[in-house]
Amino acid sequence: MSPKPGNESATLTRVAGRSGRWYSLRLEYDSSRTRSPWWTPILSVVLALLLCAVFIAANGMSPLVVYEKMFRGAFGTSYGFTETMVKAIPLLLCGLGIAVAYRISVWNIGAEGQLTVGAMAATAVTIYFPDLSSFWSITLMLVFGTAAGALWGLMTAVPRTHFGVNELITSLMLNYVALLALDYVVFGPWKDPKGFNFPGSPMFTAAQSLPVLGSTRLHIGLVFGLVAVLIYYLMIRFTRWGYELRLIGANPTAARYAGIHIKKHIIIVMLISGGLAGIAGMAEVSGVTHKLMQGISPGYGYTAIIVAWLAKLNPLGLIVTSILFGGLIVGGYSVQTIGLPSSISEMLQGAILFFLIAGDMVHRFRIRRSA
Repeated sequence: MSPKPGNESATLTRVAGRSGRWYSLRLEYDSSRTRSPWWTPILSVVLALLLCAVFIAANGMSPLVVYEKMFRGAFGTSYGFTETMVKAIPLLLCGLGIAVAYRISVWNIGAEGQLTVGAMAATAVTIYFPDLSSFWSITLMLVFGTAAGALWGLMTAVPRTHFGVNELITSLMLNYVALLALDYVVFGPWKDPKGFNFPGSPMFTAAQSLPVLGSTRLHIGLVFGLVAVLIYYLMIRFTRWGYELRLIGANPTAARYAGIHIKKHIIIVMLISGGLAGIAGMAEVSGVTHKLMQGISPGYGYTAIIVAWLAKLNPLGLIVTSILFGGLIVGGYSVQTIGLPSSISEMLQGAILFFLIAGDMVHRFRIRRSA
């Protein structure tokens, strides 16, 4: 059997069938199989848990005890669950932005930088307009944060559409530009003179802080994320724009012949993607830290890549995976009480990503039999 165009194959071995005829088993690579089965993410999580269990056991601890401690720390108490949801908010917003871009196969790995500039723009409102009412403070912080993130996304889209520059390079390098800009303002012009020489802006006032749920740290940024997911679902499923995105993602050549302006869509999705990450940055400074400081994000923008990929760009899946990874972060803090470092959660995240990539690659191979 000759392979289809675009496929690659190699003969593995020859086996005898029941009729006595000899057959060749061919390992064939099918580049057209881009969607892996629905159970691939579940299997990836299970395999990641098993792999990390080996390292935990090698450290002289019971994997079951460690995983139970992580689960209880993240979901076993009301405090742990609300903290998990707090961590899930930036993951959901950044993951949604990455999912929107990846709909048309645009790799935005600059959510970390877009979140950072969104946090900086929101903080600028508190510094240069300190006497605004609560409504106007929060509104302007949201607008400025969204606009800054969208502008940072646009700086990736324009080189891609007009000069053919790979967005992986530009979005990644812009992360470091944003982080260096953050260092400049918190060590320089925005440094709190009453902050005992620690790098950071002055503390936000109550009017500049997002409302929270009771005595917890769970803030209204969760509503921002859920509303954004709902809009994403409606736009993708029931609008012409969503149909065009799905068509571009499935077959860009067919979309181009259908008259769809692909460059325009790349710019639009990168504006949306960056804007959503900018909202995450605004929510983080206004709802959690209440000041701009060095290391405002512990890597939410990078973790959101795994969140979007694990969810397979599904709106409901994005909610589930963002909560899952929020739980991993909080659970990582919990295991410190039994002698393990919190980086156990990062090891689990890396293992999940490894098995996700491996699953997608293995899915593209088929074993065929030919006489």
